[in-house]
Amino acid sequence: MKLTRAMLDDAAQEGLLDASQAGRLWHYLLEREQHTPGFKTAHILYYLGGLIAIGAMSLFMTLGWESFGGTGLFLISICYIAAAIGSVEWLRARQLLLPAGVLAAFAVVLVPLAVYGLQHMLGLWADGQAGDAYRNYHYYIDWRWILMELATLAVGAVVLWRYRMPFTVMPLAVTLWYMSMDVTAMLLGSSHGFFSQEGKVISGLFGIAMTLMALWVDLRNRSGKDFAFWLYVWGVLTFWGALSSMDSGSELGKLVYCMINLLMIGIGAALSRRVFAVFGGFGLAGYLGHLSYTVFKDSLMFPVALTAIGIAIIAAGVFWQRREAAIGATLRQWLPGPLRLLVERRAA
Repeated sequence: MKLTRAMLDDAAQEGLLDASQAGRLWHYLLEREQHTPGFKTAHILYYLGGLIAIGAMSLFMTLGWESFGGTGLFLISICYIAAAIGSVEWLRARQLLLPAGVLAAFAVVLVPLAVYGLQHMLGLWADGQAGDAYRNYHYYIDWRWILMELATLAVGAVVLWRYRMPFTVMPLAVTLWYMSMDVTAMLLGSSHGFFSQEGKVISGLFGIAMTLMALWVDLRNRSGKDFAFWLYVWGVLTFWGALSSMDSGSELGKLVYCMINLLMIGIGAALSRRVFAVFGGFGLAGYLGHLSYTVFKDSLMFPVALTAIGIAIIAAGVFWQRREAAIGATLRQWLPGPLRLLVERRAA
């Protein structure tokens, strides 16, 4: 429910609070809203500018930067990081927390480039090979990137501890996703191993671990900031991507895949995390498409049966809405205490 000033004025007229309290409460809510990410012009500009800067030093890095050599890349990265951290401190002192969080994430994104330059300075990286250029860190699977990833996680953890800004978790979550692929390549002996069945299993387990880490963060978080969001996004993406790319080998395996996606939708509803429902919905749509185009491609009744299932799900939604409080209270009794508190807080 979206609270408006008119609602507070109505509450004041009903005698629930006086006019001065309504005014102070509205001023407090407006101040708090300024620090809550949303589709506001200033916020869009913050994130757009930050993502362009982050992309410039990561995904869109050109080969021309290799001409600076290891020492040049290291010194430039350190100067960029120092400037970003200095800007974060300046913005925090003025309570401009959203742009400060974006620049803190930018500082963390620069760590792999700094480590790459340092490795070249120390002679720990082969020179003169196009496949070893820094820009390939974001495109190629290679176990040699792992040291850069570990350094990014370490620095990112310090930055997150220092500033407590949720957007700083974004580069950490992406780095964990990268690491899931590079560790798989290291364990299986080559980058091609990541695309094997064993590689997909390892990647899926990595995604589950990242998602459980997000849940752990959620359970321990007592602030109004959402530190688990990006961990959920990349954890679910890693798990679901690995699961969806596996060869099920049979209709039973595909049915199990469908059940897992339905479970993800249920988890998303329980935790109020849309990322589970989004990817679960994609998986369910893919399974239904498989049934339509392969198993029941000549059937007259499949569309009718599928329509009936859809109507039944809508009816279940109506039933749930009418009895949501009682059903939710009954189901939450079976949950552990911390998880029950998390679900109740999300529901509120």
